[in-house]
Amino acid sequence: MELKRNFGAAVGACLGMLAVASMAQAQSRLDDQIDDETKPWQEIAVQFPAMPIDANLLPFDVSATATQRFAIDPKSLTVGTDGVVRYTLVTQSQAGAKNVSYEAIRCASLEYKIYALGHADGTWSRARRDQWQPIVNNAMNRQQAALVQDYFCLANSPASSAAEMLRRLRRQETLTKDLTR
Repeated sequence: MELKRNFGAAVGACLGMLAVASMAQAQSRLDDQIDDETKPWQEIAVQFPAMPIDANLLPFDVSATATQRFAIDPKSLTVGTDGVVRYTLVTQSQAGAKNVSYEAIRCASLEYKIYALGHADGTWSRARRDQWQPIVNNAMNRQQAALVQDYFCLANSPASSAAEMLRRLRRQETLTKDLTR
């Protein structure tokens, strides 16, 4: 009888310790979340991707009045642990001139950054002004604004994984269309 009583007390003590440990772990996770929100944002190190192959490019619409065509290299599209969407953008003028740039969009602040410019020989050169700049939505060639609104960002964070963003780009399904379904 005494063995059962001691066993019951031991089980009760173990359950009590488990409950306390569980609450401590939950508090620790909450503290980590609060710390993450108060820590200053830190951009991750960037490596330039391979140059895009024209046959793989995914075009996207910018506006009816756009004077250039825009496309994303699917192999370069990533969503970093810092919450930044990075991609290679190919811009082509009506005369056929082509520009290649490796860029990023930070959904949290609605800013973009150009890291590097591509050259015809397949090399990159760092952009002279690789600073975060506000995304402008009123320009005729509003490529970053179109990517933010239609494919990349929702509620100031990346809308989904890179794979899901690529799916939308391939199907020309904008976030607005996804939300109205």
